[in-house]
Amino acid sequence: MRFSPSRFTRSRFSPFRSGPSRFSRSPSGPSRSGPSRSGPSRSGPSSPRLFGRVPLAGRYPAAVALSLLALSPYLILTTATTLMEPRLMRDLGATRFELQLTGGMSNAAYAFGAVAAADLVQRVARRHLYLICEAGFVVSSLLALSAPGIGLFTTGVILQGLCTGMLLVSALPPLVTGHPIGRMATTAAVVSLGLFGMVAFGPLVGGLVGSLGGWRPLFAGLATLAAIGLTVGALGFEGNEPPARRARFDWLAIPLAFGTTALPFLGVSWLTRGSFGDPAFYLPVACGLICGLFLVGGQYRKASPLMPVRPISNTLPVVGTVNAMLVGACFTALLELTERYLTDEAHCSPLRTGVLVTPQIAGVFVAAVLFRRLVATRWTPYLALSGTVSVAIGAAVLLAVSTANASAVVPVAALFLGFGAGAGVTPGLFLAGFSVPSAQIGPTFALVELLRSEAAFLVGPVLLHAALTTGLGRGFHLTVTVTLAITVLGALFLVTLYALGGARPQPPDLASWLSGRSTAYHSPALAAAIRRK
Repeated sequence: MRFSPSRFTRSRFSPFRSGPSRFSRSPSGPSRSGPSRSGPSRSGPSSPRLFGRVPLAGRYPAAVALSLLALSPYLILTTATTLMEPRLMRDLGATRFELQLTGGMSNAAYAFGAVAAADLVQRVARRHLYLICEAGFVVSSLLALSAPGIGLFTTGVILQGLCTGMLLVSALPPLVTGHPIGRMATTAAVVSLGLFGMVAFGPLVGGLVGSLGGWRPLFAGLATLAAIGLTVGALGFEGNEPPARRARFDWLAIPLAFGTTALPFLGVSWLTRGSFGDPAFYLPVACGLICGLFLVGGQYRKASPLMPVRPISNTLPVVGTVNAMLVGACFTALLELTERYLTDEAHCSPLRTGVLVTPQIAGVFVAAVLFRRLVATRWTPYLALSGTVSVAIGAAVLLAVSTANASAVVPVAALFLGFGAGAGVTPGLFLAGFSVPSAQIGPTFALVELLRSEAAFLVGPVLLHAALTTGLGRGFHLTVTVTLAITVLGALFLVTLYALGGARPQPPDLASWLSGRSTAYHSPALAAAIRRK
């Protein structure tokens, strides 16, 4: 069985040489916009007066720079905060629960922001959305660094997450679809480094701040990076004609996305001051997961959905999405467990802890280089699976850690974990993105990031609380064993799912995908091999 785009997505394309012509009005997803080699935008007729004011329009380095500057500041912060907690608690007069709640709701805002942006780009030009959100990140960073107490700090960090989630959908699709096919390999590596390279860099930054102080200068630096991104965006981000200015607000997807993100993260944050048996934990988590089921199910059944759930419900995109969720969750859990073990059990300083897990940066870099070479070949699904295997190896190595040998064992494990994150998540993201028409890559990224974030930032805190409840010395190894089992079973499930689909390794048809004529992957339906029998 070969997958073909549904009627409502197919109608939005027409053949073109350097980019699609103006798309027909459709609420099914945002139009493709972004830099191109020629004057016109990919998403609609251009205004010569507008593009005359964009001196760096169409230049690939500018597109790379504005994408990295949009995502990197916040992604660094997501893994830096843990090692900064003692300083933040002292300077802000905050409790551990308040900081956990701040981080959890900020991650929720990131996931929700991606979905909200997928809706907004139907009515608002991507350039305008990018500039507004980048300016919002600058303001939110200034709020956080000037905060005298936890209230204003929490507000700033949550707004940082919201702006970054929206920047993901406004900045990445033009980078992926707005340039010639020869740039795709480099773009894939840039996306990998932008998403997980900065995450891997966070613990070192957090360790430096945790040991030497200076979290306010850190936020000032993040605001500066965002201001540079705002400047580059103003000089290089082309405008576009939104595909559906009068599209109605999606009263199904947006409220459900809010519940899916806010409620579970609120419940998990309670574990810092409560237990698994508290209603304040399990009720929000249960309600949030129910919202998520209704969100995905509703989008699947809808004729013109905000996010293309039905097109990615085939073998390759499902394998890629589940792989990204699995790797993201297990990587985040193992990183949090390792950092807490090093600081609380091995009594390492925040700086030493950050240095010991720094080899994960090298692992992410190697994965990005490999993905650059393999993205246009038939080996992308295997690279994604290798990421899951690498995370399992990292977990197995961590089982040997003790307070005496942590300095030798943790860097080895961190190398495997970094490679696993880079090789498992971004290729999975592209397996989903290449399985839908190129104009829908924005909402597809939003959906995958929503699911990945949901898995990553729910599993990690739950496993960490379980380890602390048992006693960190014994609980660390017990919880790592559980994580290893989840990773191995998940890998076996993915291999089985791939085999049952009857999928054959195939290189993506990037030329047809970029032109809008078809999807890059023609994936068989789930369990197609069994159905044929």
